[in-house]
Amino acid sequence: MKKLRFGLFENAQTNDSGTSTWRHPDSERHNFDTLDYWVDVAKMCEDAKLDFLFLADAWGWADVKGTRPDICDTEGLDLPRLDPAIVGAAIIASTEKLGIVMTGSTLLEQPYAFARRMQSLDHLSKGRIGWNVVTTGTAETAVAAFGVPMVAHDERYNMADDFMELVYKLFEGAWERDALERNKAGRYANPDKVHRISHDGPYFRSHGFGNSSYSPQGTPVLFQAGSSDRGKQFGGKHGECIFLGGGTAEKLAGQVKSIRDEAVANGRDPNSIKLMSAFSCVVAPTKEEARRKHQELLDAQTPEVAVASYAWFTGLDLSSFDPATKMSDLHTELSQTQIARFGDKTVGEVLKDWHAHGVRTNPYVGTPEDIADIMIDLAEKTDIDGFLFTPLIQPASTKDFVEQVMPILRARGVAASDYEGDTLRERLVGTPSPILSADHPGAGYRTL
Repeated sequence: MKKLRFGLFENAQTNDSGTSTWRHPDSERHNFDTLDYWVDVAKMCEDAKLDFLFLADAWGWADVKGTRPDICDTEGLDLPRLDPAIVGAAIIASTEKLGIVMTGSTLLEQPYAFARRMQSLDHLSKGRIGWNVVTTGTAETAVAAFGVPMVAHDERYNMADDFMELVYKLFEGAWERDALERNKAGRYANPDKVHRISHDGPYFRSHGFGNSSYSPQGTPVLFQAGSSDRGKQFGGKHGECIFLGGGTAEKLAGQVKSIRDEAVANGRDPNSIKLMSAFSCVVAPTKEEARRKHQELLDAQTPEVAVASYAWFTGLDLSSFDPATKMSDLHTELSQTQIARFGDKTVGEVLKDWHAHGVRTNPYVGTPEDIADIMIDLAEKTDIDGFLFTPLIQPASTKDFVEQVMPILRARGVAASDYEGDTLRERLVGTPSPILSADHPGAGYRTL
């Protein structure tokens, strides 16, 4: 069986995943706005040899019937937050190998400035940066805050394609890899290897020179998680690591095949995309203790959070629908993933489900051996390449996982015992060099 890859899902706010568990005595996430918290989490990841720390992000806030419910402030549900790029920059110096993945929106970011930010971080980290590409599919309040019009779901992906073409020109074409000579007796940069870029797309325009030189990876490792048909098309074209929402082995296997098929349709090696499933667990020495621990986690939050939280992700106020309404009858231009995942469940069932784990899948509850068995079985049956561990509380959930489950996975030969390769792309994607594979569309913009 192939070696699996592992990342930790984190969020620079008091809660994440649409739940509010900050009151739990083992949670330290209320200290998310301190550097000590992030250094401790990053060191825990690196000590466990996890491939990357993933910093999620979302603009906007919960909006129910035109108001932000007081429960959001009371429980720290959606605000305040920190900028993930700043958090990532702050922890670079405290780590040496750990990949750092940051979320950036193609709807709300400016491509030219964003490209410089990613290249700067890739330089300073010596090639450990990844970019989670999002089209900002949650919270109409976000576009209101930025003063931009809301864009329909599929058009946002058209916009994202244009964004990607422009940043590829900046990442790959503006400066050649060996443009910098740093020769004090000669020249700093070779002018023949510095190029003007030109882009007049349907959504973005840019003319001039790239603001940063070619970084160790060129283009940061590209992460993506869209599960709609248009999202999968985008991922098959651009993604190098794609997150799947979890679920049954049959469901995951189908998602893996469809995304690999999209890669082939875009002229790419189907195995050049690494598919990672979201994974949560509650682990303890005995099943009974694990079940008790899980119930304590469920009891740590109030049910009122569910309505506000779901509205934040989708724009839908589920309290305004009959509890018997089928989710398949509802529609939103925001996160369609959070409707599609529930199939024909009713509104009432979804509110109960959302209270339990928000956007996370149901956690697996059991002993360390139980959890390891489940992970290996899922990987064998679905052809996924790894897992994005999503903790229920931090840092306790991650500490339990890395100290109790990871050693078993290593003993069974499915988890690496040390870092292999210097850059995130070499370790995670398996490329022979730090830069994009030749069959990736971004490589076509590279100036040779």
